[in-house]
Amino acid sequence: MKFSVYLANKLYIRILDMSYTYKYPMPSVTADIIVLRKVGVSSQILLIKRRNDPFKDCWAFPGGFTEEGETLEQSASRELMEKTGIDCQFLSQFKAFGDPGRDPRGRTVTIVFYVYVDENTEFHPADDAKEAAWFDLNNLPALAFDHAKILEEFILAKHTA
Repeated sequence: MKFSVYLANKLYIRILDMSYTYKYPMPSVTADIIVLRKVGVSSQILLIKRRNDPFKDCWAFPGGFTEEGETLEQSASRELMEKTGIDCQFLSQFKAFGDPGRDPRGRTVTIVFYVYVDENTEFHPADDAKEAAWFDLNNLPALAFDHAKILEEFILAKHTA
């Protein structure tokens, strides 16, 4: 048996029959975005400094939790806009990362997207991004979560630094 609930012009379906609930843990899903640009011969990545724990004041990719009713692509675009002010609807999906312990808040799987932007792309840190800055790929600060591992895999697979 089902009934519909309308919230903020979005339709949500609630299932009264709990026969499809599982005892297995359900991980959270996030989207992280690797934003790159070329400046002369060097490649740079846009990172945000986190305003909140975990990893408060550490540098990370722009990203965050997927909201109910959102596609992964919509989540990535929204998070990029919220954290940096960059409006980009055409992101490419790289890979999923879900090692246990990658996020101290609990089991989290992230879908990593990437985009190459123009050298003059403007950004404005907002939401829970305390700061944002471009870093040369050959001179990076320590990164939060498993972002250093993700970036290493990305560079090997998709990008020549």
